[in-house]
Amino acid sequence: MLNLRFTEHDLECGTDEAGRGCLAGPVTAAAVLLPKEFNLTLLNDSKQLSEKTREKLRPLIEEFAISFSVTHIDPIIIDDINILNASILAMQESILKLIPTPLYIIVDGNRFKPLNDIPYSTIIKGDSKYMSIAAASVLAKTYRDAYMDKIHEEFPMYNWKQNKGYPTKEHREAIKKYGTTKYHRMTFRLLKEE
Repeated sequence: MLNLRFTEHDLECGTDEAGRGCLAGPVTAAAVLLPKEFNLTLLNDSKQLSEKTREKLRPLIEEFAISFSVTHIDPIIIDDINILNASILAMQESILKLIPTPLYIIVDGNRFKPLNDIPYSTIIKGDSKYMSIAAASVLAKTYRDAYMDKIHEEFPMYNWKQNKGYPTKEHREAIKKYGTTKYHRMTFRLLKEE
């Protein structure tokens, strides 16, 4: 069972991102403020859940959260500021959209940058420990997957509907055959060294 709170703050938000290791598409983050009596037994780190379970959880999280938001950071910005900074930016932008403003932030992972003097803690594997981070991981993943499904229609030869932009053998073969698109991250190693 996941913990509801890391601190005593009622307005504690969790944040997480999806798509850091992808060759194409945005890095997507979500931030979630959960109410005191929140309890979703199915909730866990999105990587531990089936796609079906994530899709089932998304509307429940959105319905019961005090506030939530999701931010996509495009490949052009990822290439400009690097993936770590883009991931942090996506999380920060998501947090800034929350109403009310959180009094404390818990972040999945070990890297973050101060945001408007709001105290924060980074928590390794936080998405498998705290509900708000797990909820953020589910939203980030489902929104990003939906985005990849949408751009798949534009460039079906890369099969993003299936691989979501991750570096699968099939994705790399398609890059080799068809070249890159505006959705590819040009600073990433798109092809394996021969």
